[in-house]
Amino acid sequence: MIPGPGQSFKIFTPSLKQYFYWHYHPEFELTFVEAQSGIRHVGQHVSSYLGSDLIFIGSNIPHLNFDYELQTEYKQIVIQMKEDFLGTAFRQSPEFVTIQKLFDRATKAISFHGETKRKAAEKLQRMLHLPAFEQLLCLLEIFQLLADSHEYELLNDRDTSVKVFLKDKIRMSSVYEYIHASFNESPDVNVIAAKVNLSTAAFCRYFKKQTNMTFTDFVNQYRISQAKTYLLNGKNISETTYSVGFSSISHFSQLFKKIVGDNPSDFKKRYLHHD
Repeated sequence: MIPGPGQSFKIFTPSLKQYFYWHYHPEFELTFVEAQSGIRHVGQHVSSYLGSDLIFIGSNIPHLNFDYELQTEYKQIVIQMKEDFLGTAFRQSPEFVTIQKLFDRATKAISFHGETKRKAAEKLQRMLHLPAFEQLLCLLEIFQLLADSHEYELLNDRDTSVKVFLKDKIRMSSVYEYIHASFNESPDVNVIAAKVNLSTAAFCRYFKKQTNMTFTDFVNQYRISQAKTYLLNGKNISETTYSVGFSSISHFSQLFKKIVGDNPSDFKKRYLHHD
């Protein structure tokens, strides 16, 4: 990370949707992305977001770019900084105690929602047009907002940084590429195991360790994430079912409700406000 001129942190608006960017870095990262639906893969946590996502990620936690394979328009703002970006004052000043605790929680990665996400997003968008010193003040306001909030979810149940949890970038890239190419057919665990030069049994153990999910559950999560996008872009339930590789509408609807919490019809009504 190279901060901007006269800055102790970096703020930028990356666009990497055509790339599989599984990576980690020593900097803490605050990311806001606004999109119809996307994949959230941080540490061992795999899920999808809808509408927008606000994530605070600790140092050296492997994560996938939040715009991976997005099929619709989106906006993204990323801020990266070292833990000591304010020097010794950060750990020694009592005024920063709650923010210090926020940074400590970030070792498990934090997703924010509700009014907290909305207010932080507004500040992040305003930050892009401020001079350096005012950006720093605004960033501190955002961190204080996040530190005081109860509208958050810890994405991992333990520290998943590379000092205790190192992932194989090449293998995970192969997995995502294979699933993206075949999610509408029948992804075969035996095929992907062979692609990454593991026996099926060894691959299943490896994959469960990396994602805390079975390969089948992971494929279904990916399919449902794609289904959200199709539904929000006008496809009906029948078209969506077959487009994401299911042969049974009832099975698709049951799985959709299990993962999303709504059946496909209610999901469309909630987000599109019409049948």
